[in-house]
Amino acid sequence: MRHLRVHNRVLVSSQKSTKDMERAQAAFHKKEIQAREGATAMAEYKAAGNAERAKTERLRALRVAREAADREAAAAAPPKPVAKGKAKKRPT
Repeated sequence: MRHLRVHNRVLVSSQKSTKDMERAQAAFHKKEIQAREGATAMAEYKAAGNAERAKTERLRALRVAREAADREAAAAAPPKPVAKGKAKKRPT
């Protein structure tokens, strides 16, 4: 019959050595660190995506405003004069 005892919230068999227990705790801590780093990386990824979308939206608004101003300026400009005179013959 095995006897189990609780050590730092981990069930440990009395037949296991302390080396096995240390190895299990090290693996657990490694997984905790990986989870924290993963959450940090995901937050950075999302922040970069949000910044890129905001920049794209700002640049699009500037482009649309510039194009509208260009259209208004073209509409308000006087028409270009048509050149009058004889058409030149092309040499054959």
